[in-house]
Amino acid sequence: MKKHHLIFITVLAIIVLFYKEYVALNLGIFGIFLSILTFAQTKSEFRTKSFLTLFVTSIFSSFAFAWFGDAISFVSVFVSVFLLRFKGTYPKLKPFLYIEVLLFNLFSFLGRVFYTEQWFEKPKEGGGFGKKLITFILIPGILITIFLCIYSAGSSHFDQFFSEMKLDFSFFDIIILAVIGFYVGFIFWNFGVERFIFKQNRFLNDDFSGLIKIQRPTFSFLDIDSERTSGLISFSALNILLLVFIATYNYEQFFEVTKSADGLSAETHERVNAVIMSIVMAILVILFYFKRGFNFDENAKSLKISAKIWIVLNAVLVISASLKNSEYIINFGLTYKRLGVYAFLTMALIGLIFTFIKIQNRKTNAFLFNRMFWASYGLILVCSYVNWGGIITSNNIKRKDFADNYHLVSISYNEKILLDYAEKTGNSEMKNQLKERIESYQKETFLSKILYYETINIEKPNRQ
Repeated sequence: MKKHHLIFITVLAIIVLFYKEYVALNLGIFGIFLSILTFAQTKSEFRTKSFLTLFVTSIFSSFAFAWFGDAISFVSVFVSVFLLRFKGTYPKLKPFLYIEVLLFNLFSFLGRVFYTEQWFEKPKEGGGFGKKLITFILIPGILITIFLCIYSAGSSHFDQFFSEMKLDFSFFDIIILAVIGFYVGFIFWNFGVERFIFKQNRFLNDDFSGLIKIQRPTFSFLDIDSERTSGLISFSALNILLLVFIATYNYEQFFEVTKSADGLSAETHERVNAVIMSIVMAILVILFYFKRGFNFDENAKSLKISAKIWIVLNAVLVISASLKNSEYIINFGLTYKRLGVYAFLTMALIGLIFTFIKIQNRKTNAFLFNRMFWASYGLILVCSYVNWGGIITSNNIKRKDFADNYHLVSISYNEKILLDYAEKTGNSEMKNQLKERIESYQKETFLSKILYYETINIEKPNRQ
């Protein structure tokens, strides 16, 4: 299919799926539709293992949104489908540049849409989808609408005949959806990668080229030996400082008792923030020293060892922060924020691992950014596939201080567990609230449904 065909099909799909519907199952169907259409439009030589993996994750992400319909699932669908399209069109483009490509196209739409020769191919003589559309639908439709208005104004009976035909139709809604559909379709099927973006691509390789292996000082006022020595002194001093910090950090954590929930919460947040800032700064310092030809300096063995020790010590700091967060959870239960702390610490640890690999295998700084891009995408996928609300509730419901109202109001997708809990405890008020909520979701039209609620039988106790 040509680009303008794909764009108009996308417009039609959005109108059909979203007209007078909530964003729910329809977005999942739309994600699957775009994924399959992208697969069909992608050249066979571009259907690499990476592309096929993204195709599978796009389908699964679409199912995840159809099941939960939450914000993280939406992000997962959006990222997955666009990554699939980018990978199938420019497979050699580095993943970190996909963000730049997407942002550029999101904001350059108004300028690029007027270059019709880029996306609307003129039909050949005697045929073409566009010509048929104009000939058989557009022109007759416009003429019929105009004369319908004229005749309605000239005849009360004619006007009454059409006014009594109570068609539940909103022309304004159709126009809005068509505009949104055209915007989405245009960006998705006609995204542009400018020359300046392609020029950046060669600087984002994982491995160094031969010329970059030549050692050059970062600053004109420091030679290579001085820069190497400054790095060794800096990392040695930072290792000593970090050792002292870890000792005091763990002493405060395990030997000083904090009784109140507010105190433990403040301690946890302060320590986690300190750990994350420490690791970000650690990675930035390492990226500064281990760039270009400095990675191949045979006289920098002591510097590399010091940097690796610092990475290991920062990993110990991550583990200590995780233990503190675990203590918080043991004392006061699971929440979304406390699970989020684990997610941030996991990403920090992954960053340290890739930084260690970068030094060990003499990789570029871009290697770290490329790997962290995919790690972040993996985290989004995991978060979208798992029912974290169910995990939180099933964990906390075993506690003596279980806050039923908090889990009823602030935690999502735990209705099955709470119905069972309400049945066991005889909490009729909670049971009625849950039934009303579930029924409201189950009464939605097909395209507005969230599939999770379709699996709940409110007539019988639900066990998970």
